[in-house]
Amino acid sequence: MEFGHEPVLLQETIDALALKPGEVYVDCTVGAAGHSLGMLATEPTIQLIGIDQDDAALERAKYRLANYRERVTLIKGNFRNLRSLLSDLGVQEVAGILIDLGVSSIQLDQGERGFSYHQDARLDMRMDRSSPLDAWTVVNTYGEEELARIIAEYGEERWAARIAQFIVAERQSKPIDTTGDLVAVIKKAVPAGARAQGPHPARRTFQALRIAVNDELGALRDVLGQAVDLLKPKGRLAVITFHSLEDRLVKDYFQDLLGKCTCPPGLPVCVCGRQRVVELVNKKPIVPSPREVENNPRSRSAKLRAVEKL
Repeated sequence: MEFGHEPVLLQETIDALALKPGEVYVDCTVGAAGHSLGMLATEPTIQLIGIDQDDAALERAKYRLANYRERVTLIKGNFRNLRSLLSDLGVQEVAGILIDLGVSSIQLDQGERGFSYHQDARLDMRMDRSSPLDAWTVVNTYGEEELARIIAEYGEERWAARIAQFIVAERQSKPIDTTGDLVAVIKKAVPAGARAQGPHPARRTFQALRIAVNDELGALRDVLGQAVDLLKPKGRLAVITFHSLEDRLVKDYFQDLLGKCTCPPGLPVCVCGRQRVVELVNKKPIVPSPREVENNPRSRSAKLRAVEKL
């Protein structure tokens, strides 16, 4: 397996899904097919549906899953349309679903895709390259207030307003065409003292732009409810997140499905009517071991949460 393409929390994910013989499982972000390979090798009778919106990822997955082609169906699509994608295949329910969020190693390593602040390329960041909205459009046409909101909300960047101000000032004279151009603007905007500490000064802004371009949080909200509905009883949903915004969204949604009573204290009977839909597989998120982080530094922020449908 190529360095940088190792699936994060592989065994932990397989354990969380509790694969059952002969059942159908969905990998909503098949990517380089690392998790799919592990699942297919672990339980030799399952059928797997792999979804991705990136044509390059699907080609890679097709190559890597060639030995299992009789048990694999690969489809292009955004997982926010999960119900209709499965319906088109005649699938109404499944035994397990995996959603591995974030940008794939393939996309990061392909400098021309414009995801990485370490490689100079045109600002793009589209996971689906047929999408009309790219990072260039956001950076060069959005207003200062909206840019500041995106960078602050999606990147949790303390210097968001200042970065937005510098972006708008810079593009008055010439467009900000490449990732290198944007990194240079960010470095000018972030004070030297702040740049000297912590992660790369562009990391949070690039994360924010990627989330905005691909509407990642909106897609996650859309898929979660569909995924639970599509599970068979005792079916499992496993979600791997890579930053706090995603994890908080997943955590809150799973908590909501536990159906805890919201009635005011003191009522003689419950009137809210909330019912438990799932059980938590793991009460706390599962995180990579120190050894995994050492072998694959990109795994360091990963968190795995899973639920079982009642």
